Amino acid sequence: MDEQAEVLYRERKQRILDAVALRKPDRVPIVSPFQLFPYTYAGVPFREAMYDYAKAREACHKFVDDFQPDADFGPVLAYAGKPMDTLGLKWFRWAGHGLPEHAMYQFVEGEYMTAGEYDEFLYDPSHFLASKWLPRSFGALAAFSDFPAMRRMMWFGWTGLLAGLARPEMRQALAAALQAGEELAEWFASLARYAAEIKAKGFPQAYAGFSWTPFDLVGDTLRGTRGIMGDVIRRPEKLLQAVEKATPIAIEYGLSAAGADLPLCWIWPHKGSAGFLSDRQYARFYWPFLREVIEALVARGVIPVIYFEGDETPRLKHLAEVPPGKVWFHFATMDMARAKEVLGGIACISGNLPSHLLLTGTPEDVRRCCRSLIDTCGRDGGYIMDTSVMVDEAKPENVRALFDFTREYGVY
Repeated sequence: MDEQAEVLYRERKQRILDAVALRKPDRVPIVSPFQLFPYTYAGVPFREAMYDYAKAREACHKFVDDFQPDADFGPVLAYAGKPMDTLGLKWFRWAGHGLPEHAMYQFVEGEYMTAGEYDEFLYDPSHFLASKWLPRSFGALAAFSDFPAMRRMMWFGWTGLLAGLARPEMRQALAAALQAGEELAEWFASLARYAAEIKAKGFPQAYAGFSWTPFDLVGDTLRGTRGIMGDVIRRPEKLLQAVEKATPIAIEYGLSAAGADLPLCWIWPHKGSAGFLSDRQYARFYWPFLREVIEALVARGVIPVIYFEGDETPRLKHLAEVPPGKVWFHFATMDMARAKEVLGGIACISGNLPSHLLLTGTPEDVRRCCRSLIDTCGRDGGYIMDTSVMVDEAKPENVRALFDFTREYGVY
């Protein structure tokens, strides 16, 4: 990294850290997960970005060079297509697999743990995931349904385990897993290369880790929305036990960000927004476990970025319970003046610039909205400019207006 790039890197990193710590940076930072947009902007079909990692890096470099964000996600949001092909992933549709070549991938929810399997999950989560979730999620791993429990390896239990691995169908599944592992290693190497390349230009990486809320680990991964919402009423004690079991797993995921230059751990809550749970249910099933994750990550020097994509207005009183100056809350739908009133002096906030405005509005519309957000939320620090949700479709001139206006107007 040359001297000028090193100065820029330190400035951008400090700008974000100051905003999170509720100090006044030199100006309002700009950090946003631009998802499909960098590839549209560069003229790279999204399917190509998911399979040709060099093309994905090239497109993301163009975005960074042209717009100069304070931190960048890069190609991590263009998931690796090769291992998903190899494994026969069932809960996703992506470009070329049920979707057009330039469409953003879609999550296809399913029930991967039945209501009658709570006890099995609670007894041994790892074995449940290996013998139930894996074969139900990946067509190439169907043979894992007979995978023996690792807890039974003691003494001569290892003989049964190894004999089971030798079955022809298990060999085939293990071969697919090995191939997918090699393909994932290729993708991870590409991500690491990109992070090093943008650091050499003076840009921090916008993430150091990802995690989930414990309730959503159970709901998104295992039960599905319909299943877990029914469980809130029909089997609340079993659900609470499962969410409690998922909490240290969520913490473990997030701790991968510890020690990073910019230790941001992004958490996308899904089923806790208004319309899913009443405030009484939220206070029982959702918030205590998410708060435990937040507090555990903060204690290890990680900055949790809680990326709310729904209406969190009824939850503000709960969000004010986090350690002051250590957490970043992103809001998609929110009365931002109210959020600043409640969370000012407690947490950094971001978001609420309507993503659709970048597609349907004019540069003046974008500038007007940015001005309002900076005036409302940016006073005294503690605000990061961001869109309401991750950006897929947008007019380049509107994205340019977002960046240029914030840099010019958002100066302290």
